[in-house]
Amino acid sequence: MENIAIFASGNGTNCENIIRHFENNDKVRVTVVVSNNADAFALVRARRLGVATVVVTKSQLADESEFVPLLSEYAVDYIVLAGFLLMVPPYLVKRYDRRIINIHPSLLPKYGGKGMYGRNVHEAVRAANDTETGITVHYVSNVCDGGDIIFQAKTPVALTATPEEIEDSVHLLEKKYFPDVIEKTILG
Repeated sequence: MENIAIFASGNGTNCENIIRHFENNDKVRVTVVVSNNADAFALVRARRLGVATVVVTKSQLADESEFVPLLSEYAVDYIVLAGFLLMVPPYLVKRYDRRIINIHPSLLPKYGGKGMYGRNVHEAVRAANDTETGITVHYVSNVCDGGDIIFQAKTPVALTATPEEIEDSVHLLEKKYFPDVIEKTILG
């Protein structure tokens, strides 16, 4: 059995979708949801689905001697970032080399890096008058949004689309593809 920790900072729609995807899976399961935000609705979603939750501070995440035992307690084999807004510390990237998976709401390398998350990305797509956008699932490296790409999916962007409409289209891609990509990446 491969165990996943989901790291989430916000609403948790991807978090819930991933938990539900693996609910009856006999090879992969979500053992814990970790958040840096005690008010993240992702925590409520996880608890409702019977998954353990942990809130950590930025300094706790940065402290290898404190955080690694927490992951060991939940027998974590893989980490999935689902709207996690902190940088993963280098010690964790090294310890979980090619076992930390992130989703980004653009076609990386476009609109990646510091400050490029959520609505900011969709506003940048609109401002550039791009005709398509999408999602990128990638391994996490020590470079923000710079890890090797695992999967991308595209969606067209109408010239009249608002950032909110672009965001809705991207959310549909996330829901459709992210859990399957995680499963295929973990199971090979």
